[in-house]
Amino acid sequence: MFTVKHEDPFVSQQECLVIGLWDQPEKFAGKLKALDESLNGQLTDLVKSGDISAKHEVLSLIHTFGKIAVKRLLFVGLGKPKADEDMKTAIGLASKKIQDLRIYSFGIDLDSFTSSKIDVNEAALAFGEAYSLSTYAFKGYKQQSNEPEVEIENINVYAEDPSTEIESYLNVGQIYGEATNSARTLVNTPGNLLTAADLATYARNLAEEVELEVEILEKEEIEKLGMGALLAVNQGSVEPPHMIVLKYQGKQEWEDVIGLVGKGVTFDTGGYSLKPKTGIVGMKTDMGGAAAVLGAMEAIGKVRPKQNVVAVIPATDNMISGNAMKPDDVITSMNGKTIEVLNTDAEGRLVLADAMTYAKQHGANYLIDVATLTGGVIVALGLDKTGALTNHEALFEEVLVASKETGEFIWRLPYTEQDKKRVRSSTIADLNNSPGREGHAIMGGAFIGEFAEGTPWVHLDIAGTATTNKAHSLGPAGATGVMVRTLALLVENHNIENN
Repeated sequence: MFTVKHEDPFVSQQECLVIGLWDQPEKFAGKLKALDESLNGQLTDLVKSGDISAKHEVLSLIHTFGKIAVKRLLFVGLGKPKADEDMKTAIGLASKKIQDLRIYSFGIDLDSFTSSKIDVNEAALAFGEAYSLSTYAFKGYKQQSNEPEVEIENINVYAEDPSTEIESYLNVGQIYGEATNSARTLVNTPGNLLTAADLATYARNLAEEVELEVEILEKEEIEKLGMGALLAVNQGSVEPPHMIVLKYQGKQEWEDVIGLVGKGVTFDTGGYSLKPKTGIVGMKTDMGGAAAVLGAMEAIGKVRPKQNVVAVIPATDNMISGNAMKPDDVITSMNGKTIEVLNTDAEGRLVLADAMTYAKQHGANYLIDVATLTGGVIVALGLDKTGALTNHEALFEEVLVASKETGEFIWRLPYTEQDKKRVRSSTIADLNNSPGREGHAIMGGAFIGEFAEGTPWVHLDIAGTATTNKAHSLGPAGATGVMVRTLALLVENHNIENN
């Protein structure tokens, strides 16, 4: 899609050229002086009148009327030079504007997106990622119109410095964006069209596409391994469960292994602790953690970092029938711990319990679980923040650094000995899956932490951030694909010593 060119962008014939404008008038005057002269001072006049502005996310599309080879110029206001996340949102808006023009190719003056804080490679990475994210659409299942689709086939990227790795950074950004979009599509897909078996098939196909090792446990194997928590959640379903495992080996020896564990509940009724009619709608998204892990593995498989990763996804739905798990049931997890079930709608932590144990059996030295786990995290943090718990400072710091680079906000919640005591409060079993509403998000994470045991672990509750009700500069309403980029970048950057 990207063609890097080291030449003057204003002399090539193309439908549109995208130019970034930082809030630095002297830079604008110096870089575009020749262009302004070619346009007979038109740019200067438009700047003075306010029709072209460097204010963040202000777009200005002007026609050149044949005065230069480029047909149209799209100026993108970038504001004051700072973090590239703000630049991504501006690029996202520009990408949507380009899409509205219904053209097959366009150009971007990449140098105009650099600043004192963002070099040309970082700008390339941001552009590749933002363009992919912002132009995503879930087509859905409506009858299609006869109007032909117009898709961008080529993007000419102009940069002066021929010594940089621009093309590589563009491609990595695109990989991250497209992997996030893959996760978005999984989460947007209805539960009747994405069962546990469908999720397993998707994982198999992904493994073949990006060269990952794959293992899919069927129900009989799950029973033999004693995964009683996953089986209990699946009891009420006609769809058999699957335990999905993907492996990527980026080192010669299978050591220093990062384990990514994603909740794969393809639809959640709440079981006998039935959700209300307003709460049950949208529960097709309860496999958002699984989607995030699969998206991350897609990116990892394409970027090929020097790191070992095992991904484990427990896949099932949570339904009601005469065989379904009931409140007051006591079940036995894979690691032998017994669990008193007081809330069948606290099922995510149950399936993750067995997945955490299985990830450790596959050699995981670090564990990061991702799940649309609790409504409590939304009450605590709102819809734009992912909640986190951890038992290991260094691992959490790596996750936090990656999240800041990708702009996926994480807020750490406290995790104390008192929290551990509460999830161990059952009088008849080792653990209690629902010790009360107080600190609900913490209790959900603390339960999962019981299965990390001594392994460094971070829990990410994406119940609020996995979807959005409003379209934004980097995507439409619906699934966000949150944590795909954070997990993939974490794996790329991982560097904890003394493993």
